[in-house]
Amino acid sequence: MKKYIIGIDTGGTYTDAVLIEAATGMVIATAKEPTTHYHLATATGKVLASLLTASGVTAADIGQLAVSTTLATNAVVEKKGARVGLFVIGYVKHFPLPVLAVVFIKGGHTLQGVEEEPLDLENLVDTVRGLTGEVDAYAVCSAMSMANPTHELVAEKAIGMLDPKPVFCSHQISQQAGMRERAATAALHAKLMPLMQDYVAGVQAAMIKQGLSCPVVIIGGNGQTVTIDQAVQRAGMTVASGPACTAHFGALQTTGDALVIDVGGTTTDIAIIENGRPVMAADGCQIGEWQTHVEAIDMFTGGIGGDSHVLLDAREGLLRLGPGRVVPLCMAQGLPPASTWLGAGGHGRCIGLVVGDDGDGESDDPVLQFLGQHGPSTPATIGAAIGISAVPLEKHLEGLARMQLIFEAGFTPTDALHVLGRIALGNTDAAKEGAAILAAIQGVDSEQFCHAVCLRVEKQIEDLIIDYIIHRYWGTSLTSFITSRDSHPVLGVTFSLKIPLIGIGAAARYFLPGVAERLGTTVSFSENCEVGNAIGAALLGRAANVLASIRPEAP
Repeated sequence: MKKYIIGIDTGGTYTDAVLIEAATGMVIATAKEPTTHYHLATATGKVLASLLTASGVTAADIGQLAVSTTLATNAVVEKKGARVGLFVIGYVKHFPLPVLAVVFIKGGHTLQGVEEEPLDLENLVDTVRGLTGEVDAYAVCSAMSMANPTHELVAEKAIGMLDPKPVFCSHQISQQAGMRERAATAALHAKLMPLMQDYVAGVQAAMIKQGLSCPVVIIGGNGQTVTIDQAVQRAGMTVASGPACTAHFGALQTTGDALVIDVGGTTTDIAIIENGRPVMAADGCQIGEWQTHVEAIDMFTGGIGGDSHVLLDAREGLLRLGPGRVVPLCMAQGLPPASTWLGAGGHGRCIGLVVGDDGDGESDDPVLQFLGQHGPSTPATIGAAIGISAVPLEKHLEGLARMQLIFEAGFTPTDALHVLGRIALGNTDAAKEGAAILAAIQGVDSEQFCHAVCLRVEKQIEDLIIDYIIHRYWGTSLTSFITSRDSHPVLGVTFSLKIPLIGIGAAARYFLPGVAERLGTTVSFSENCEVGNAIGAALLGRAANVLASIRPEAP
């Protein structure tokens, strides 16, 4: 067995890495770099190089690379990922899912596997012809397909004859009842496959560049390791990869019960620990509004983090936060002065062209051409220059962002922390300029505004925790009540937590103490908690190695 294992966690904001001893699990070195979405191999290569340089360990001494990622989770929360066409067969009750199109087709079977109604193949074929070129993948869910998958198989074959895009059938990935959950699970796999393909390619390219030839495993949402091929073919398995590593690292900090809270740049993940062990979700994990049949730890993810977009309502100047992530003003490069574009409502962000290692290349896209010639600009400026109205422009910008061709910059909690002097990672002057503009709109000074932003982050994390606990133990959601309870004119409600919090993630130290105080509990931060997910990945990879090494050979 080789001496060392590397754990990597690729998040929406940062890519973290750790080097541990294979024999003891001791952390030897850590590294952190901003995630380069336009070319994931860049950030991965940088953290690998940093680990090897800092430790003096050679590539030949690395026995395994264990990888965790929250990219899949973030894509769901931020409503990104592939464009999916979902066919629902034999079920006509509408349910909302973040896919491009939901099409209801006659067909389906009974619980005994008897055909309830013939499959309307003509309607399916006509619809596929209309969706060809508009979607990146298809998902198919037929009533009671776990008892008889015939209609899903026929639909898969028919789609494949008309469009070469991948097709995911619910019976292949879920044998549980629940039409909505099976449809969500199939759509989730379809939505995330292209993203996982890009990610795996980035990891492999970075390894080649650093001379690493060791085995690679991806941590699944249940804490088990899967191969690269498995991670791509069933990308939904990785949707709770980051939270699984979060829970494993957090479980090392206690022998009792606790809530592990990972506050990243894009999302906040919550996992529960009971008797020192992570708890598995009984019916599959929930990501944002998606209840799925994906086997995973019991966790909850919300779109709030250090780089969540801070917006002011154009009419009343009210503060809103997330769920989308933007590049903080203090970290963005080449932006025009905030005084020329930052404001309330639709003036809260600036769009820029992503420049990869190999340059932009040429494009016939009018938005990319404009940004290439004029630099970062507001959506209003872009629309006026190229003659596109607001609604179609927003749809087009969503597509360009999904393809990692553009970035969005704006004011974030990270900027607020810079203004308040709590961190100094980037351009504090840029953060101060943005804070002054937004504070003036609200009629307060910059520090008051930034304190309000940080308080809003704490409040939204608190609401996530309360909503998760209520959903887990009472099986219901009170989101609308929880998030508006402080403004109710008659009723005042407070909550207290009987178990402690364990903080993980780069932003955790800045926001969780206030959350713990509001909930009447405590929070602890262990050594290297800022890279806790990467440590969890390395240790889960190590555990899989140990199990493999002691497994008896077949007679």
